[in-house]
Amino acid sequence: MRQPKKREATYADIEALPPNVVGEIVFGVLHAHPRPAPRHGVAAGELQAELVLTFARGRGGPGGWIFIVEPELHLGPHVIVPDIGGWRRERLTPFPETAFIETPPDWLCEILSPSTQQIDRTDKLAVYAAYGVNYCWYVDPIARTLEVLALTGDKWLLAAAFKDDDPVCAPPFEAHTFALDVLWVPGPDTSAAGQ
Repeated sequence: MRQPKKREATYADIEALPPNVVGEIVFGVLHAHPRPAPRHGVAAGELQAELVLTFARGRGGPGGWIFIVEPELHLGPHVIVPDIGGWRRERLTPFPETAFIETPPDWLCEILSPSTQQIDRTDKLAVYAAYGVNYCWYVDPIARTLEVLALTGDKWLLAAAFKDDDPVCAPPFEAHTFALDVLWVPGPDTSAAGQ
């Protein structure tokens, strides 16, 4: 017996989700997951803090970037919400007045969690490549790692990997070095229960 074709998700499906749920549409499929756990939020906040002074405000670095936490990206038919998106300022001019952004970021970061890791590392990464995002960082607050991927042609290559308290100097932000452990919640608990 032939299976009926599944209906592609629409923005109305995202709007129907409860307010404590993040919704994304990737390749026509609705993906919904709860808001990030505190350990995840700390990693995202600390990473943005490391980048903003040097790369957004130009203090001790080049400036010229705009960073947005959990931007809603509309990339063709896809609706995607990375943890942090970064644009070179001239690419986001004029600044969007909508609740979403159609200009692909130059850089983005996904903070990995058990509920989102599979889609972050597969379908979303394929969309980012198709729309010309040049760099994708994966931060894992449980494993305490950072993977830096660079788009070369249409393929993602691992440009660098860091763990624990390694000094991080990675593209596209080589003008600033920071200790990776500023992203981790202090204390001995790094179990999955904290994610």
